[in-house]
Amino acid sequence: MPHVLVKLVPGKSERQKTRLAEEITKQVVKVLNCGEDAVSVAFEEVEQQDWAEKVYKPEIQDKWNTIYKKPGYNPLEN
Repeated sequence: MPHVLVKLVPGKSERQKTRLAEEITKQVVKVLNCGEDAVSVAFEEVEQQDWAEKVYKPEIQDKWNTIYKKPGYNPLEN
């Protein structure tokens, strides 16, 4: 049962979050070959000023830099 947690700054509409959850669910179903009913998506809003402390922690940054980060990408600039 995959669970996806999306952290984002406040301000996105419920419609936007619903659409994103639907798209994430479609991809999880496709990649993991599971049923839609097995997938859950949650949203956690984090204030911009708290982002570095609550989301972009050094241990997460280290993992991101070595595995996931695309050259030149800085999530704090978005």
